[in-house]
Amino acid sequence: MSSFLFSASFNMLIPELPAYLASLGGAEYKGYIIALFTLTAGISRPFSGKLTDKIGRVPVMAVGSLVCVICGLLYPLLTSIAGFLWLRLFHGFSTGFKPTATAAYVADIVPGNRWGEAMGIHGLCFSTGLAIGPAIGSELSGRFSINALFYCSSLFALLSIVILMNMKETLVKKERFKLSLLKINSREIIEKRVIGGAFITFLSYLSYGAILTVVSDWGTHLGVANKGLFYMVFTVSSLIIRFASGKMSDRLGRVSIIKFSLLLLVVALVLIGSANSPLFLMCAAGLYGIATGMLSPALTAFIIDMSHPDHRGKAVATMYIALEAGIGLGAFFAGALYISDVKMIPPTFYIVAVLTFFAFIYLQFIFKRKAKFNESPNT
Repeated sequence: MSSFLFSASFNMLIPELPAYLASLGGAEYKGYIIALFTLTAGISRPFSGKLTDKIGRVPVMAVGSLVCVICGLLYPLLTSIAGFLWLRLFHGFSTGFKPTATAAYVADIVPGNRWGEAMGIHGLCFSTGLAIGPAIGSELSGRFSINALFYCSSLFALLSIVILMNMKETLVKKERFKLSLLKINSREIIEKRVIGGAFITFLSYLSYGAILTVVSDWGTHLGVANKGLFYMVFTVSSLIIRFASGKMSDRLGRVSIIKFSLLLLVVALVLIGSANSPLFLMCAAGLYGIATGMLSPALTAFIIDMSHPDHRGKAVATMYIALEAGIGLGAFFAGALYISDVKMIPPTFYIVAVLTFFAFIYLQFIFKRKAKFNESPNT
C-alpha cells in the first residue's frame, strides 16, 4: 500500500508536466523533465543502498516518500523555468531511496524460492499507482488546476509515510545514523556480483524514458483525448500478467522469462512507433505492459539471486542505478531527437527497440559465457 501511494504520488504528475513546462516558456526543455529526475535518483542510489544495509529498510523508505511530500508543496511556489528544473532534480531523490529499501525489505520477509512471486506482487501494487496516478492527475488538472494536482501528489506521499510507521524493521544489525555513513567509497557504489543484470536493466529501460517524454504528444497527435490513457492501458495489462509472471520465473528460471520479455518489448516498441490510430496505439500499449509486467519481477529476482545477503541493499541500488540511467538517457535522447517535431517520434521508438534487442543479444550470447550462470532460479 505504501508503494502504491508513493508510485501514484509522483506518476500522477508525469502526463501534465510537459504542457506545464511549456506554459512556463520552457518547451525546449521537455527532455529534462525525466532526465533530471532520474539523474539524482541514480546519484542517490549508492547512498540509499548503503543506508538500507546500515540503518534499516523502513527509515530509508520514509525518506523517499518525504521528498515527494516536500516537492508537491514546492511546485506551486517555484514557477520559473529554472525553479522547476531544480525541483525536478530534487524530486529524483524520492525514487533513489524508497524503491531500493522496499525491494530489500520484501526480499527479507519472503523465502528465496518465492522472490519472483513476491516481486511480482509488489510490482503489482507499484504499477497500480502508475496506472491510476496519471489518470487522476489529468482529471485533477482538467477539473481544478495544476496546483490542485501538486497538492494531491503531496498528500498521497504523506499517506505512504503513515503506513510505514506501522511496519516492523527487518534489518537485524542496525546502526544509528551518523554523517560518516554518507561517505561513499568506490567499492560501495556498485555491487560487482550483479553488473551483468544491471547492464540488461539499463538497456531495457531506455525505452521507458522515451515513452515518458514523447508518448503524450504522440497520443495527442493520433487523437487520444486523455494523456494518461496510454499509461493506464499499459499498466493495467502489466498488472494482469504480474499475477502469473513472478511465479513463472520461480518455476521456469529467470533467464528464460527475461529473454522472452525482451523480445516482446522490442515488438511492442516497433508497434508504438508504427501506430496510426488511437486503437492501434492502445493495443501496442497493452503489449508493452505485458512485456514489462513479465520482465520487471523476473529481472529484480534475478539480481537478488546473484547478490550476497549482507549487500542486498547495494545490489538493489546497483540495479536501480542502471534503471535510472536507462530511463534518464532514454528521456534525454528522445527529447533531443523530438523537439516538438512529431515526425521524429516513430524513429525514436525504432531506435530504442534496437537497443532493447541488444539486451537480448547480451543475455543470450555474452552474459552466459562470462558469468556461467545456471538458469535455474535461486542459484
